[in-house]
Amino acid sequence: MPSFASDLLNWYDRHARRMPWRVMPRDRQAGAQADPYHVWLSEVMLQQTQVATVRDYFLDFASKWPAVEDLANAPSEDVMKAWAGLGYYSRARNLKKCAEKVAFELDGKFPSSASGLQQLPGIGPYTAAAIAAIAFDEPVAVVDGNIERVISRCFRIETELPAAKPEIRDRTQALLEHRRPGDFAQAMMDLGATICTPKRPACALCPVSAHCEALKAGDQETFPRKAAKSDKPVRKGAGFVITNESGAVFLRKRKENGLLGGMTEVPGTNWTSRIDGETGTEALPFAAGWQKCPPVRHTFTHFHLDVEVWRCEAKAVDMEGWWSSPGELPGEALPTLMKKIISSAIPDAFK
Repeated sequence: MPSFASDLLNWYDRHARRMPWRVMPRDRQAGAQADPYHVWLSEVMLQQTQVATVRDYFLDFASKWPAVEDLANAPSEDVMKAWAGLGYYSRARNLKKCAEKVAFELDGKFPSSASGLQQLPGIGPYTAAAIAAIAFDEPVAVVDGNIERVISRCFRIETELPAAKPEIRDRTQALLEHRRPGDFAQAMMDLGATICTPKRPACALCPVSAHCEALKAGDQETFPRKAAKSDKPVRKGAGFVITNESGAVFLRKRKENGLLGGMTEVPGTNWTSRIDGETGTEALPFAAGWQKCPPVRHTFTHFHLDVEVWRCEAKAVDMEGWWSSPGELPGEALPTLMKKIISSAIPDAFK
């Protein structure tokens, strides 16, 4: 019987998804190489984010900053503005730091091994393995959530995640096609994303169904095994949308560390993932004709945040920040949470 890798790669050669950062298998076989900068940029963006969302952001970044040196020399504020809406903003801060290290200390060249790549800011084991395999053809196992699902089903791994991760990595490494490690990694990603989906996997179309133990047992949808998740806590806070007579909104920059660090915000109370911020009239920052607006809920990885929204008009504000006109507001480095808060107070702010 043909090997798992040969079945998978034959399917990938015909059905690989087209992505702006990907070198298609026919081109790779003709000698084309993936651009390490593009692979790195896309992999950082794809952490916790769907491919459909990342496409436009990637094209925007690649247009603004075609090479790692361009990104390294870009103003941090411009990078944060371009990132706004992608979430997990520590990724953007580390993206800039990593670009600077590669451009200024490594002569614009990314390390070619997973171990070397892990020495760079913001690059963990998965991202390092993905870049090393796809851009440099290092025969190293690449394991994301899609691949965990494929492997746990193929081998019917009963151990719950995350405890199953080492076994899944070892199984993936053993299956790896050493002549095409980059294509193997991307083929596994595509298989998990399009065929071996969490619910109702298309097993009849799967190129490696002959190798799947869970399919033989008829319980493929029960894998991977996962430990029960605890309910997310709900935190509370308040946000204050202050406008002036010309319709400009008062904004300020958040501290560099912590949630949404370095991003732009409207003033608000000091909520965190562990504690509530102040709410109610006693939380208002100064006396004015405040109006209460519809509340906002935003979900972070580990908690929900319920935000009480207040709006007022003021001529001046005794806080450090700036006024952003209606025309400038959409281009500010505002995370999704802040856009929700502003939209609650000014429904057409981003239309």
